[in-house]
Amino acid sequence: MTINVVVVDDQALVRAGFRVLVNSAEDLFVVGEAADGSEAVAVAISTRPDVVLMDVRMPNMNGLEATRRLTATPAFAGRILMLTTFDLDEYVFDALRSGASGFLLKDTPPDDLLAAIRVIAGGEALLAPSVTRRLIAEFVSRPDISPLDTARLESLTVREREVLASIADGCSNSELAEELHMSVATAKTHVSRILAKLGARDRAQLVVIAFQCGLVLP
Repeated sequence: MTINVVVVDDQALVRAGFRVLVNSAEDLFVVGEAADGSEAVAVAISTRPDVVLMDVRMPNMNGLEATRRLTATPAFAGRILMLTTFDLDEYVFDALRSGASGFLLKDTPPDDLLAAIRVIAGGEALLAPSVTRRLIAEFVSRPDISPLDTARLESLTVREREVLASIADGCSNSELAEELHMSVATAKTHVSRILAKLGARDRAQLVVIAFQCGLVLP
């Protein structure tokens, strides 16, 4: 099954490089490109990709605003993988709330980028190892971020809270299954139920919710 990708970057040479890299994989294919956020929104809605590789800093409309608009558009059901030059880019904090499913640095090795696209397309969340915990810790400690009411967790069972805590710790479904002594299928079922109960788009948002509710601490 082919994973369709849209590449968004204001530099033509960078877009070309990503296009060649993505198309070199048998299961990935670039269906569109955009040079800024407004183009990205239009192209993503028209081509309906599985994953959008979204640059953070662009003229006219940045990747953050484009992400916010796309995740608020019912016609768009894809995932957004943010690419940034800095491991603590200020935009990344707000992008977590805007619905991005993952973050990688632009100097990520090619094979890791291709693997990340597959992970995102499969519904997993992905944060670059160098930024994951530090970025979330910084996010929830900012004065302009209001903690969520812990009552939000009341709809979850004890087991589901354990699963949510493990997700916040970066566990994949297979790692959840091993850590909590359950099958991978059961782990997937728990994740699906938690997403539905908390009204979260994907695992990236579950990580934010877990920290904001105080279920896990930075």
